[in-house]
Amino acid sequence: MGSGLAGLRAAVEVARNNSEADIAIVSKVQLMRAHSVCAEGGTAAVMQSDQGDSLELHAWDTIRGADFLCDQDVVMRFVEEMPKEILLLEHWGIPWSRRPDGRIDQRPFGGHSYNRATFAADKTGFFEMQTLYDTLQKHTNVSRYDECYVSSILIKDNVFCGVTVWDLTSGEFFLVQGKALIIAAGGACRMFGFTTYSLTATGDGVAMAYRAGLPIKDLEFVQFHPTGLVPSGILITEAARGEGGHLLNNKGERFMEKYASTKMELAPRDIIARSEITEIEEGRGFPEPHGLDYVHIDLRHLGADTINERLPLIREVAIKFNFIDPIYEPIPIRPAAHYTMGGIHTDIDGATPVEGIWVAGEAGCESLHGANRLGSNSTAECLVWGKTTGAKAASHISKQRALPPAPKEAALKDEEAQVFDRFSSTGKESSYALRKELQKTMDSQVGVYRTGPDLEAALNRIKELKQLVPNIQVKDHGRIYNTDLLSALESDNLLDLAEIVVAGALARTESRGAHSRRDFPQRDDVNWLKHTLAYYTPEGPRLDYIPVNITMWQPVERKY
Repeated sequence: MGSGLAGLRAAVEVARNNSEADIAIVSKVQLMRAHSVCAEGGTAAVMQSDQGDSLELHAWDTIRGADFLCDQDVVMRFVEEMPKEILLLEHWGIPWSRRPDGRIDQRPFGGHSYNRATFAADKTGFFEMQTLYDTLQKHTNVSRYDECYVSSILIKDNVFCGVTVWDLTSGEFFLVQGKALIIAAGGACRMFGFTTYSLTATGDGVAMAYRAGLPIKDLEFVQFHPTGLVPSGILITEAARGEGGHLLNNKGERFMEKYASTKMELAPRDIIARSEITEIEEGRGFPEPHGLDYVHIDLRHLGADTINERLPLIREVAIKFNFIDPIYEPIPIRPAAHYTMGGIHTDIDGATPVEGIWVAGEAGCESLHGANRLGSNSTAECLVWGKTTGAKAASHISKQRALPPAPKEAALKDEEAQVFDRFSSTGKESSYALRKELQKTMDSQVGVYRTGPDLEAALNRIKELKQLVPNIQVKDHGRIYNTDLLSALESDNLLDLAEIVVAGALARTESRGAHSRRDFPQRDDVNWLKHTLAYYTPEGPRLDYIPVNITMWQPVERKY
């Protein structure tokens, strides 16, 4: 489920491991329209051990960046696998950017001790997707279901049975049975208004898994990327800072010297995002008419040659959307919702508590990123756990002689009615208005800085909005490309996930990584060095907790 970087890598791995497998890639978008194509800056891996880098250093940087909430055995698995994935993509034909000696180039990224971000100009995600898509063409046992919306995950006796699917192109509603499911449906940052994410990133896979009974882990940790283009929110890649860009306030000062003097613009994202908001709140930002006050990222000193060679997409975006040429002018930016560190709870192999279901990429939480993800570790995670879950699923299906029993016809009819008959043409509510109100609430009360009263107010407002969902009006009665109905379903998913985010954040009375509470400004390892698990109930999420797996490094104070 999902055709982004994790989904394609998983599909390729299943095909490589089991040529008899009947593989379906189901996605609500066309295959090369998944949000992964928007990843720009790079993919982390230790490739320059001759210059002093090591797997242990990559692991330490990731663990410290995560504010010690990640599972350390997961981190070690990750750093060990990544160099192999970079070389595999190389052999499959990706056009990695090169050093003068012809070897794969790498650039610095925030929180990393060495240059680890392997890149293809500033279109890394696009080229990784294209390479995997090309590789997929070698395999004849893969079927694509583009523009097909999965509406539910079917589980019986804790065993995966299949998914129900609405084909947006034909209007058909049908069952896809399977022995295994890999959920690779991406994140949910469209619950925020100012975000780097595509309009399609509505957390559908995570919300469906939640309602099917799977626990959701650590969703209160939402990353705010420090450089969202104002006013659109389009991503200005971290590579802009990795190549030497400066963050400037309205006095022309490189203000990061006050907040992370050793790392400056290459501090982890949570630290830079808080620093920018502090500068803005204290009057050192630039005013914006709609409240999106900003600071600048300045690339002018890099020169035209560097910008054109290594940041061509950023120049194109700045010119097309803001009529600014970064060769001559600084770019207006502020923190934008960018990534959910949490997701569907899995073990180190991406396996969920349900037999036959794995999760890869941003939709899952094997607990690599903890409380704060380092830049360039996300595309890497998609590759490692795309491969891992693909191999595990391929092994699983080869041992299963028959498909699980199909659900009864009545159950499928109920699910079809839940999709097409749930909303009425006489309702008084607009899904677009509800989504806008949710985004306004999340932007204003669940942002970079949080407080108990703000989170309480946000939770109450989300509950009020959820009560309005049954009264959403869907004027279009058709089934083909009914974007009105699709918006209503997506908005419902976003509300469920936003409730988990806020409930978890309200309960977590500490500051850790991207979760920064002004009323509890200190990290509290005694009470909160643990993962949050959220379970679905009709009244809202039920929270539980499990310990963090610490195998190598005990938590210490996090300084840069």
